[in-house]
Amino acid sequence: MISTIILCLVLLFIYAPILILAVYSFTDATTIGTAGSFSVQNYITLFTTEELADMILGTIGLALCAAVIATILGSLGAIGTFYSKRRNQMVINSINQIPVVNADVVTGFSICILLVVVFGAGKDTFFPLIAGHVTLCAPFVYLSVMPKLKQMDSSLYEAALDLGASPAYALRKVIIPQIMSGIISGFAMAITLSLDDYFIATYTKPATFDTISTYVVNATRGSQTQIKTALWALSTLIFVIVMIVAVLMNVRPFRNDENAAKAGTKV
Repeated sequence: MISTIILCLVLLFIYAPILILAVYSFTDATTIGTAGSFSVQNYITLFTTEELADMILGTIGLALCAAVIATILGSLGAIGTFYSKRRNQMVINSINQIPVVNADVVTGFSICILLVVVFGAGKDTFFPLIAGHVTLCAPFVYLSVMPKLKQMDSSLYEAALDLGASPAYALRKVIIPQIMSGIISGFAMAITLSLDDYFIATYTKPATFDTISTYVVNATRGSQTQIKTALWALSTLIFVIVMIVAVLMNVRPFRNDENAAKAGTKV
């Protein structure tokens, strides 16, 4: 009973601010805490304001691009590390932990110095921004894929080679199908991290481009009230989408296990 109460209090502490924001996104109130009547004007403003639409589409495009590159690099890095010598595995695993535990502000500032100052890459291009987000996301993809590699039957890859398959063919047909769930999880994590990032984007983005996080921070410092309240609607939509994706990702494995159990019972 006590554990249930504590769990409910923790969930209330986490989700109450988001729920309050969601409620106010359907009102015409200009500030949280003031009374307002029901209205969907915030959602209309969100989808009809060109500035907000460009910001959202640009952020999604950046997240997808960075996630694809990070997933490829992180997955290949995990596979290469898994089949490396034990000493090399320890070194690579330790190096992979550095971006994970390092502060984002340090990562963003370092990438800015390296690419812009040392190599002369212009900040008016998207290369520093994409490189920064890939650096942020790839280690988490690596961490998602590595456990799946350890769980798979490594003898299948060796058997494929013994039967005449090339290493590339065995990689595509044997290894990748077994670790696909880890790759998908890493890809979803990479998208989330890219959408959430603020510090790396601040140091590496072009001056004329804004992600959701940088736009929200700048909007709270002095923008039109209509734009500020429209961001409540944006936050609500992001929360709802994340909840739907999380539910689907957890329900699908459960259904697969249930179907497998039914098939085993019939047999």
